[in-house]
Amino acid sequence: GEKITRLIEYATKNSLPLIIVCASGGARMQEGIVSLMQMAKISSALYDYHYKPVEKKLLYISILASPTSGGVTASFGMLGDIIIAEPDAE
Repeated sequence: GEKITRLIEYATKNSLPLIIVCASGGARMQEGIVSLMQMAKISSALYDYHYKPVEKKLLYISILASPTSGGVTASFGMLGDIIIAEPDAE
């Protein structure tokens, strides 16, 4: 989650388009609260990516690979301006 957040922050700072390929079954409760909060952290960074550069809109493309389900789909997987999914991505 930290690496993805830093990628988004870098793209925001440099006004770069962003492509994220997701392939995850989501975070498990056994991984702890830090793991579960990574999706919220990434979604927050994507909010800044979309709305902080007031002068122009930046492009975010989300690619959903198989399997992509659970919290990843509910959070940053579905926030893309363009969403592309493999046939078996749920």
